[in-house]
Amino acid sequence: MTAIEQTEAARPRGTRLPRRARRNQLLGAAQEVFVAQGYHSAAMDDIAERAGVSKPVLYQHFPGKLELYLALLDQHCESLLQAVRGALASTTDNKLRVAATMDAYFAYVEDEGGAFRLVFESDLTNEPAVRERVDRVSLQCAEAISDVIAEDTGLSKDESMLLAVGLGGVSQVVARYWLSSGSAIPRDTAVQLLTSLAWRGIAGFPLHGTDQQH
Repeated sequence: MTAIEQTEAARPRGTRLPRRARRNQLLGAAQEVFVAQGYHSAAMDDIAERAGVSKPVLYQHFPGKLELYLALLDQHCESLLQAVRGALASTTDNKLRVAATMDAYFAYVEDEGGAFRLVFESDLTNEPAVRERVDRVSLQCAEAISDVIAEDTGLSKDESMLLAVGLGGVSQVVARYWLSSGSAIPRDTAVQLLTSLAWRGIAGFPLHGTDQQH
């Protein structure tokens, strides 16, 4: 069930949606249109029609198409960041941390709403406000990974960040390839394969203050 259908199902007949619920409904409609058509081909008319509202109602919440797109981008960048942070905090076993972080990217890409396309495959990256958000979430995810690497290995901030950017970049690129290639390999198997590859590298750095590996 889409976000629009969920909103409509929860609304009693003959009642107006509260402002927050209406905003969420409009964001759900916009996501479907932007993911299907891209930013440049999408029109506010399409979004209003998909949401089942008039254009004036849409403009009451969002002054223009760019503002609507940015609101969606903010929402889904935050979702990715929280997923990565949650994966890192889910265990103190570093091999399991690597697997959980990889899986967070796969789950994000696999989500049926296709929101990852707004973050990783946007056709609007020449827009400074979009580029800044995409770059920022990539940096924030890398910083979260880097903090764990630095704490556990004693590597410098710059060294840890370099490894973290590599781990995050590999995760999202491989996850997107996995999805676009038809997902012939089950997600858990794909994550396990990628984790094995990444772990062979990161496990070479001993735990800080010990002679043991992660």
